[in-house]
Amino acid sequence: MKHSQSKSVFDYYGKPSFGKALPLSFQHILAMIMGAVTPPLIVAGVAGANAQETMLLVQIALLFSGISTLLQLYPVGRLGAGMPTIFGVGFAYVPSLIAIGSVYGIPGILGAQIAGGVAMIVVGIFIKQIRHLFPPVVAGTVVLVIGLSLYDIAIKYMAGNGNVAADGFGSGQNWLVGLTTLAVVLCCSQFARGYLRLAAIIVGILVGYAMAFFFGMVDFSRLHEAPWVMVPTPFALGIEFHASAVISMVVICIVNSVQTIGDLSATAVGGMNRELKDKELSGGLLGNGVCTLVGAFFGGLPTASFSQNVGIVAMTKVISRYVLSIAAAFLILAGLLPKFGAAMTTIPYPVLGGATIIVFGMITMTGIQLLVKDELSSRNITIVALSVALAMGLNAVPEAIAALPDTARMLIGSPVIVAASMAFILNMALPRKSLQDEAREREQIEREMNGDEAPATPYQNRQIKAEAGN
Repeated sequence: MKHSQSKSVFDYYGKPSFGKALPLSFQHILAMIMGAVTPPLIVAGVAGANAQETMLLVQIALLFSGISTLLQLYPVGRLGAGMPTIFGVGFAYVPSLIAIGSVYGIPGILGAQIAGGVAMIVVGIFIKQIRHLFPPVVAGTVVLVIGLSLYDIAIKYMAGNGNVAADGFGSGQNWLVGLTTLAVVLCCSQFARGYLRLAAIIVGILVGYAMAFFFGMVDFSRLHEAPWVMVPTPFALGIEFHASAVISMVVICIVNSVQTIGDLSATAVGGMNRELKDKELSGGLLGNGVCTLVGAFFGGLPTASFSQNVGIVAMTKVISRYVLSIAAAFLILAGLLPKFGAAMTTIPYPVLGGATIIVFGMITMTGIQLLVKDELSSRNITIVALSVALAMGLNAVPEAIAALPDTARMLIGSPVIVAASMAFILNMALPRKSLQDEAREREQIEREMNGDEAPATPYQNRQIKAEAGN
């Protein structure tokens, strides 16, 4: 199907000039690159990888982040959502990867990941038949918790980095850089006009980076250490299959598919002002599963949708796939040219935190938008309330599950997984009642308490209808 050539950044098929698209693309790159680089660094440390293996994990993560994103933007057959979304190696799997890697090493992770990729593909194939199991109350809860669970990351970044024990964490200098970056993003997004408003995040990052450089906070060591070219080769890190690792990875990949459902739904609602189509959802899950499966052979960790980029789309309404494809091309380039990828990682954490905290807030609001698409009945409110309470409560007190077996900690260590599981189970278990049904129940209870079996008065009927309408 051919589409008219538009130059609008607000049109999915729009193709603006390269000069206008590039800064908008870099917003996406800078928002997610630390998220794509950090998981392989964490896994490498836990699994005891050497410097060469660590660099390979990082580069393959960037490479497959770009490939996965391109597949989502330009579907091949049934693979790909055809949505303005960024995919890549994400944090959602990190607790499970740590648990598996600490016991079986990187080969055990990659072997389990193959099975996890197959599980994602199966979910994608049958999602049309089971999509009714993930209504807005479930998907919205997941997106809401995704946003809430990212706040501590943004605050830690603004305060210095992800490690609260690091030297200088929480210093006034870090907060000055982080808050200045945030202020620039906020001012540009709310008071600027035209293109400057759309590029608010990149403008904030540039201002914050310049201030950080002036304070001597920019570290170029990774740039000097990185080689110029990296050619991926299959089985370079080995592959092993262990039953417990496979089971854990399959469960987590299936549950994490709910996050993908939530992110794609949030992209459609927040960025495109419409509902997500079955074909788009199936293609997104299939594409993610295939990239996760194929990536395992080269040393790439599992891929997932990037919620911070969903927030950027919802905030700016820029949905041109050309803009996002430039970001994907740069990620692939960064994966093949380590010097290029290392240059992006020189951005100090306070700058990234100041630029992304408002984006994480947008994710939360997108989750709320999804929730209000369904009735806010007592049943649905209970589902959301209990799911969010358990997810964020366990996230705030990780010591509460420290005594559980490793497999259990792998399954409930992520607030997204807890929220998705609880919302899904409660939606299946609780009786379905509309606002009108609940109004009738209240009326019946009131009559029984008053010992009045008479039918409702016209006034009571009007009240019931009014409550149901609200």
